[in-house]
Amino acid sequence: MSERQAHHPVDPIFTARWSPRAFDRSVIPDADLHTIFEAARWAPSSFNAQPWRFLYAKRESADWDRFLFNPAWAQNAGVLIYLCSDTLMEMKPGQLSPSHTHSFDTGAAWASMALQATMLGYHAHGMAGVEWDRARVELKVPDRFRIDAACVIGRTGSLDILDEKNRAREKPSDRRPIAETAFAGDFPA
Repeated sequence: MSERQAHHPVDPIFTARWSPRAFDRSVIPDADLHTIFEAARWAPSSFNAQPWRFLYAKRESADWDRFLFNPAWAQNAGVLIYLCSDTLMEMKPGQLSPSHTHSFDTGAAWASMALQATMLGYHAHGMAGVEWDRARVELKVPDRFRIDAACVIGRTGSLDILDEKNRAREKPSDRRPIAETAFAGDFPA
């Protein structure tokens, strides 16, 4: 794998984290999975609402096939996770209000999970190519929750398990320069 280079000083964990598709089908021990969820638990959230909920199935579990609404390569991961966010928050006891930041906050939890997975020697790959309506029904997700994303976590495996298209894409990707994403003042014209 090529070494990614940051343009400014950052902790190496940020450039080490990437999203492979080739996984080795190994089982993730509960202790490691709980550590990954613990990292997500400490993510920041608006009013400390912690709107995220994680529905997961481990490779050896009876739920594995029910969770597999993903690209073919996802079947080789160690765990499948659906990240849901509560669209309502309790601002006062018994009073629910719409949450503007539920998905943003859940994204912070996802980033924490992905970084912790990397620190433990795993890789996480977020996915949007999921049958969302089927997942909502199959996993009994209440209407007030949004399924924001799905992800897999596992140890990297042989490129031989991937089709030709995915094999060619199996490398850490670069990022846009800061000048294309961060602007002092108004949104650029």
